Order: sequence, then C-alpha cells, then structure tokens
Amino acid sequence: MNKYTGKSVFGGIAIGKIMVYEKGEHQVKRVKITDAEAEKNRYYEAVEIAFKQLGELHDKALREVGEANAAIFEIHQMMLEDDDYKESVEHIIESQMVNAEYAIAQTGDNFSQMFAAMDDEYMRGRAADVKDITERLLGILSGNTGSGVDVDEPVIMVAEDLAPSETVQMDKSKILSFVTQGSVNSHTAILARTMGIPALIGSDIVIDESLNGKLGVVDGTNGVVYIEPDEATLSAMQEEQRKDNEKKALLQELKGKEDV
Repeated sequence: MNKYTGKSVFGGIAIGKIMVYEKGEHQVKRVKITDAEAEKNRYYEAVEIAFKQLGELHDKALREVGEANAAIFEIHQMMLEDDDYKESVEHIIESQMVNAEYAIAQTGDNFSQMFAAMDDEYMRGRAADVKDITERLLGILSGNTGSGVDVDEPVIMVAEDLAPSETVQMDKSKILSFVTQGSVNSHTAILARTMGIPALIGSDIVIDESLNGKLGVVDGTNGVVYIEPDEATLSAMQEEQRKDNEKKALLQELKGKEDV
C-alpha cells in the first residue's frame, strides 16, 4: 500500500480503479515562413474560433456549475484578447519569420513561466490558464480539438493538472474523484467543489503509467489517497463511505420534505 496526501477541495470517499490522465500536448515544430501576414491571419482565425468555443463552454458551465464558476471561461476569453499576448505572437512571427504554432507555443511558455514565478499564490495558479488557452489555439491550428478525457467506466482520475475546460467537459458519471499535483488555487479546484467530486489538489502522488488499473481510495475529508490499500484500510474506508452515503441520503430526504 502506498499513501499520499494533498489538499482536500471536496470531502467524501471514492473507491475505484485509477486512470492516469496524460495531456496530449501538441508537439510544435519551428517552421520558416515567407509570408508573415498570412501566418498572423492564421493566428487571428484561431483566436476567433477559440473565443467561440470558450463561449460555448461558458454556457455549459453556467448550466452545470453556476455563474461564478462559468466566469472562468470569460477570463480565458479575456486572456485570448490580451494585448501583450497578441503582440508577443505577432512579434515572434514577424521577427523570426516562423509559423504561428511556434510563436503561440513560445508565447505561452513565456507567459506561463512569468505567472509561475510570481510570489502571489493566486497569480501562480494562472499559469495553468495560460497553458489552457495556448493548447486550445494549437489544437485548432492542428485540427485536433478533443478534450482528451475519455473513459468507459467510473474511475479515479490522477493527473499532473486538469484545465478547467477539460474538467467541465468530463462525463461526471464516469469520474469518481480526481487527484492532481496542480495548484491549490487553480480554477479546477473551484470547479471540483461545485461539482461535488471528492478531490485532492496539490498532491504529492508519484504519477506513472503503472498506476493505471490499480485500486485507489480517495479520502477527500482528510486529504489522503491510498494506492492498493491493505485489507484493514479498505474496510475502514468502505465503512466511512457507507456512513457518508447514508448521511447524504438523509439530507436529501430532509430536503425533499422541506420542498413539499
């Protein structure tokens, strides 16, 4: 049995198979170009498409997780239109005569590193937002705009981090819990609370493919995740889960009587 800790963002117990989520980050090549204006236009068109996609995600989040959390995607739209970001992409295209993908990737890396180096923890968490919009633009330019989250059975998802767009697009019936190494102030942590999924953020879990398919237990109340728990630990967690489910059922029943 291996035991790891993290910051709980929503309580409860989840027991199930682990799936390691790996982002299919785009491999970007540096390609010399001859027409900077055409390449900038490719970038502008990608921004327009991304802006529309984010608007659709905002509407979906508004229905599912409320106005406050849906605002995440409005923030991403603002980042897309940020003058400094735009000028950086344009400058790299023009000065180096390179493809839009390379200019976007370089700009994303630079801005992400800038946020990650800030003293304020909240601002450090924005590094993930920059990566999210950068990957979205690269996906549009490459024709690959899938969310990358696709599971056939309920799982405990383990990841380095999850972008807000990935979290919102998840099939909630297939996600028992998630555990990430990401920032405790990421938007994903906020979404986890709203969705009511037991989750740990900023975990010290060691991620590798060998975790796939192993039994995991997430104790969202105490901020612990167990990998292949021993019999005593599993029995104790199952009992806690049973009590937790009974409590939820009772609260739901009381709520139903109040609504009558």
